[in-house]
Amino acid sequence: MTGSKVPPSFRLAYVPGVTPTKWVRIWNERRREVPLTLIAVSATEASDVLRDRGADAGFVRLPIDRTDLSAIPLYTESTVVVIPKDHVMAAVDEVSAEDLAEDIVLHPLDDTLVWERRPGRPAIERPATTADAIELVAAGVGLLVVPQSLARLHHRKDLTYRPVPDAPESRIALSWPEDETTDLVEDFIGIVRGRTVNSSRGRTPTPAQPKRKRTETADARRKPAAGKSAGRNPRSGSGGPKGGKRGKPGRRS
Repeated sequence: MTGSKVPPSFRLAYVPGVTPTKWVRIWNERRREVPLTLIAVSATEASDVLRDRGADAGFVRLPIDRTDLSAIPLYTESTVVVIPKDHVMAAVDEVSAEDLAEDIVLHPLDDTLVWERRPGRPAIERPATTADAIELVAAGVGLLVVPQSLARLHHRKDLTYRPVPDAPESRIALSWPEDETTDLVEDFIGIVRGRTVNSSRGRTPTPAQPKRKRTETADARRKPAAGKSAGRNPRSGSGGPKGGKRGKPGRRS
């Protein structure tokens, strides 16, 4: 209809391994009038989706191209190696990068881990995605080092994983176009950071309660407690200290 306003909405992108359920639930409780749409994106395309205004904000894996984008780091993930269940490393609790030296370690094109020196021996070709690399691990072609959430996301009964403590860690951040920090974006930042409704930016704080008049306060202080007389000692009948002795009566002349 000509001249009608487009109803507000909020588009939230997220990369594999991120579970935005909790934050979406809080949004729906606070901003019921603004529907939230989830958009699944790959780790490699996330920054371009935000920069091209394909989403208002998004959960991304760092590092990303920060040109024209703002980002708030949220948490860091542990890194694991995905292996067949019958692999010799399945018998230990954790694996070092040096332990992978003799194995083929797959390096998918959507990998975001930043290594100074990648462990293991490289495969002849790089898999296109992490999902493709998982299939190759299951086929016995090589091993895969990934953030733990991705190992869980692509879980298979014939595979398992072990922590790699000395491997680089993956950081998750909330990102958005820096020149599009709208009220809705501010509201979502507040939700992710755990702000309450009244403390969220862009919201009107609860007004302070007016102070009571001075005369009312003074009257309340002067009012005696229930069942007690004011300023009088029940034993002496006067305002003196409790337990005070009465003086002897004088002699009559």
